[in-house]
Parts: sequence; C-alpha cells; structure tokens
Amino acid sequence: MKFNESDVLQSLPKQFFADLVKKVSAKIATGADVINLGQGNPDQPTPDFIVEAMQKATADPANHKYSQFRGDPKLRQAAADFYKREYGVDLDPDKEVAILGGSKIGLVELPFAILDPGDTMILPDPGYPDYLSGVALAKVKMEKIKLNKENGFLPDYASLDPEVVKKAKLIYLNYPNNPTGAVASPDFFARTVKFARDNNIAVCQDFAYGAIGFDGKKPISFLQTPGAKEVGIEMYTFSKTYNMAGWRVGFAVGNADMIKAINLIQDHLFVSIFPAIQKAAIAALNSDQSSVRKLVALYEKRRNQFFAAARKIGWEPYPSGGSFYAWMPVPKGYTSQSFSDLLLDKAAVAVAPGNGFGSAGEGFVRIGLLIDEPRFTEACQRIAKLNLF
Repeated sequence: MKFNESDVLQSLPKQFFADLVKKVSAKIATGADVINLGQGNPDQPTPDFIVEAMQKATADPANHKYSQFRGDPKLRQAAADFYKREYGVDLDPDKEVAILGGSKIGLVELPFAILDPGDTMILPDPGYPDYLSGVALAKVKMEKIKLNKENGFLPDYASLDPEVVKKAKLIYLNYPNNPTGAVASPDFFARTVKFARDNNIAVCQDFAYGAIGFDGKKPISFLQTPGAKEVGIEMYTFSKTYNMAGWRVGFAVGNADMIKAINLIQDHLFVSIFPAIQKAAIAALNSDQSSVRKLVALYEKRRNQFFAAARKIGWEPYPSGGSFYAWMPVPKGYTSQSFSDLLLDKAAVAVAPGNGFGSAGEGFVRIGLLIDEPRFTEACQRIAKLNLF
C-alpha cells in the first residue's frame, strides 16, 4: 500500500537550511577546507554547572516518570524570577508562564492555538524561516511587513495596507533580530503596544537572542513596555543564552489568555519535557549569569574581529547590536544566492543567502559568528582574492 502525505504537510515550506547544509556537505566531500559562516548553531559547550545539574537529576529515579503536564512548577517560578531579576517584569508563574520544548515549538504552535483557519497574521521580512511552518499547519493567511536598513530593520506599521491591519490578528517580532542583528528600542516597543491595542492584534516577540547585546547595551524585553502583557507574549530559549541548543527547552511569558491557549494545545501534543532537563534549566536561570556574560563577550570579540577583517577588504557590514549574526551586503552584479554560491565554489566560504529569510533579504547574506576568530580573517582573505569589493 502507498500512503500519501496530507495536504497540510505538502503545503509546508521548503526547509531553507536543509538545502544550505546539503551544498556545504557536498563541497566538504570534495576535500575542500570549508569555512562555514552560514550556520546558526552555537559552537560553545553548555556550561559545566548546567551539565552537572542534569547528570545529578538524570540519576534520580524520581525524574524517570512522566513529567507534569505544564512543566515543573519550580521551573515556571525560576522563569518568573529570572524576568523579575533581569528585566523588572512581574509574572504569575501559574498563569503567565508556559514551558516549551524549545521556543521553535511555541512559535510554530501559536497560530493554531489562538487563530482559526483563514485568519491573518503578519510576519517580518526578512525573518526566521520556521515562522512559515506555523502558517501552513494552522491554515492561516500571511502578510509580510518589510524590514529595511533605512528604518534600522524595525517594522514601520504605517506601511501596512489598512485592509491588512483590519484583518490581522497576530504579529511576530524578533529582537535582537535574526538575520540582521538589529535591536529594538523602547520607543519602538511602545509604538508596537499602541498599534496592537488600537487594532486588536496579538503580539509575539521572539526573544531567542535576548541575552546577546553588544557595546555595553543589554537587549530590552518587550514585556518591559507598559501595557505589553495586555497585548502579547515573549518567547525565550535556553539554546543561545546557555548553549543548550540540543537540549530543547524554552518558555513563553506574558498575556495570560495566550499562555492558557499554549498550555492547552500542549496538553494534547506533549507531556512536557524530561524532568531532568527541567532541573538543569532551573539551575541555568537561577545562576549568577557569569557564564552568559562570558559568552556575550566572546561573541562581541568575534563580531569586532569579523567587522575589522571585512572592512579591510572593502566589505562594509550593517552594525549589528545583538544576536550572533552579521548582515552583509552583496556586491553589485550578484544576487544573494549567486554570491553565496560563488563564495562556496571559489573560496570555500559558506554564507547564508539573505533571500532565504524572505524577499526583503535579497541583496544580503547572513554571517554566523560561530567559529574561532582567526578563521574570520582567513575567510575574508579568501574572499578578497575574488576582487569583488
């Protein structure tokens, strides 16, 4: 017998990163020494104290049972305490915190937790490609809001068609931003709250890179904005802050109705997360955050090293203020894809083409600050030999 994929599965977007990995792997298979600047996978190990907390919890038979459906209450409390300590935000751990198996799960499931088929949501362009998966699975409609360099890669709500605004029920934001490295300002978040309140639109701020800010500036939380909890939520992941990408743990915080909807859909999809991982997550949140400060300093050092090497060959970066990415312009005569292909073919340097993050990403490539500093210099020296700048 042959079984076909459902219409919903067939409507899912093509996995952009899978195609990139395939091309890089093929180049490596030729024996080339590829410098991979296209990845978004943290390269540093999880801090020892978190690993040790996991090891201890794994050895405890009490953690071998089913998890509590909505997560360990101590983890929800730790998330609330973390937000109070780091951002001055008060949260009810029982009503305003949802535990997630990584923030990607929350971002993909949210549209079919609070929207109906045919409803409209607004996504940033360029933006994280997996936002599109939630659109397809929930059978909702999508409108894009373009982010451009002239506006600091922040949405201009006045640019939206009034008919789109009237129909929209949900908007996604992501600051510090992937792929541009842009950061949000208090004024922008205040405008967002007003826009959402005036138009009855829910806000989801993807705070995946919330710990990573440069030049002495800590990224702000959307929930620090007066009225933010009335209109939206924020999603936080341990992947970037604590180098726990493979552990798959995160949380959503904010508006109680939206949190309730997330918890309800997860009651039917999951039985939370392995208890030992939750114990390790508690240890991470309750720590003195010195490991985080050390990590941010490393990323800033790498950013500065790459910027200096790029500028030396005439390649001027967008001045990213957060995340672990650099957003780089494509030279004249090339598209994002053709430039990326050229670098991989002729210089054995892999970058992520900007058009993979949306049509407004055309003309840029994304650089991941996830390799040792000397390799940034080497990558730029290889690119310089192509005489593109």
